Amino acid sequence: MAALENQLFANGLPVEALMEKAALAIARRLLATPPASALVLVGPGHNGGDGLVVARELHLAGVPVRLWTPFERAKPLTSAHLRHCRWLGIPLLEGEPDPGDGALWIDGLFGVGQRRPPEASLASLLTRRHQERPGALVAIDVPTGLCGDSGRLLGSAAAGARTTYCLGLLKQGLVQDSALAWVGQLERIDLGLAAAQLAPLAASQPLALGAADGATAPWPPLDPAAGKYGRGRLLVVAGSPSYLGAAQLCLLGASASGCGSLKALVPEAGAPGLWTSQPHVVLLEQDALEPPRALERFDAVVFGPGLGPNPRPADPSQRQLWDQLQGFAGLLLLDADGLNQLADLSQTQGMGVGPWLRQRQGPTWLTPHGAEFARLFPELAGLPPLEAAAAAAQAASATVLLKGAHSVIAAADGRRWQLIETCPDAARAGLGDVLSGYAAGRGAMAVAAAKAVASAMAVAAAQAVGAENVAAAGSGAAPRAEECSAARSLDGALLAAAALNHGLAGGLARRRGGPGGATPMAVAAALASESFH
Repeated sequence: MAALENQLFANGLPVEALMEKAALAIARRLLATPPASALVLVGPGHNGGDGLVVARELHLAGVPVRLWTPFERAKPLTSAHLRHCRWLGIPLLEGEPDPGDGALWIDGLFGVGQRRPPEASLASLLTRRHQERPGALVAIDVPTGLCGDSGRLLGSAAAGARTTYCLGLLKQGLVQDSALAWVGQLERIDLGLAAAQLAPLAASQPLALGAADGATAPWPPLDPAAGKYGRGRLLVVAGSPSYLGAAQLCLLGASASGCGSLKALVPEAGAPGLWTSQPHVVLLEQDALEPPRALERFDAVVFGPGLGPNPRPADPSQRQLWDQLQGFAGLLLLDADGLNQLADLSQTQGMGVGPWLRQRQGPTWLTPHGAEFARLFPELAGLPPLEAAAAAAQAASATVLLKGAHSVIAAADGRRWQLIETCPDAARAGLGDVLSGYAAGRGAMAVAAAKAVASAMAVAAAQAVGAENVAAAGSGAAPRAEECSAARSLDGALLAAAALNHGLAGGLARRRGGPGGATPMAVAAALASESFH
């Protein structure tokens, strides 16, 4: 954002004009519900200038305003605005404000350029303010004491904001889990950046995903004449005697996706419940994966929710199972204990997580939470989520969804996305099982659509050269080269879209059922609604 601002200034836009544009927008937001009074904390740079323009507008609208600036010097533009505010009669505090002051505090101290922690007296004041009057401070661009790039505290404390008005592009640090308690509600102030400025941004520039992005998700259209097997064939391998519900929840998510054919390998004890609650699911025998080509009839496999730890990691049959998963040409989604088992096998049988994943014959989606990620990629566990997910995706030639309050999705080609609209009440056991089933189901549908296109193109090409027996194309025999290629090209953006829908469904379930309403079952029901199809 700093680079984009410099580009604007270098090409004739006055600094004063951009400051007025940003600050007037913030003032309009505040005046929509005017505070009884306001105290503006004025810093020495242009963030302080923004605060002074806000102070001016509140004062002219009849809101009692005071100013406090703990710095002797300021940039010329900020000094000019201070002189004007004083000329208007806005009072300037002579000493440190009372942290219990009843006014709304407006933090215009440092903004996006912060690199050093606030000095001890200021940090103490902000801490006491947050303790004595929580929710009575708003921040301009970035709360004081918080790094706008990483979301980490620069020192021991930061301003605790009710709302942070972020100027121009969202600062990626403000949506990291470590920053959420300080940022409060995040509102972006649109500065009207030209499309030509944004076009040259690198493909690896993280993209924020919110509700408005759901309409542009790149789901491929299915053939309207396709039967159930042409609308995605998904196999769910989930559950164990200790986690019977995981299979049920994963299948609820898969059913919500709309995929055409659902089959499952679940513990024997969990089968009776599925017959009554989800009779459309075909249950397979426990030895169903033993034939070498058993997986070829599926477009996607989700492996792992609730499987529990692998009791026999050194058993040769386990290596055979993972060899079969490696050779599967469709989408493989590894979640929960599927990830843990892969990490264990890499140690006991010398498979190597990275090499195994890179040699997969089809696309792979990994959906770990922090602890699972650390087991899979211990060398990356200490990195910030945006960096960790990107490095893991490139190392594994996979798409990685690193779960958190604002989950990160990274594709192997360097693209990254982060959710910015999620529901804290949906942070509950079982929601990950719903996500894995839903994402794999949508992925299976995308693979089926890609195969149909590839098959039609192959038939057309064969007809063009007068080939015989073209009717055999797409007959369901061994997957052909063009079908495998179509599956391998599955875009990682689809996992990001599935994660977005899952996050938004949590909010919808919460609105429907109240604070306790975002249960896994309610979220699955929301995902099945028209809102996400």
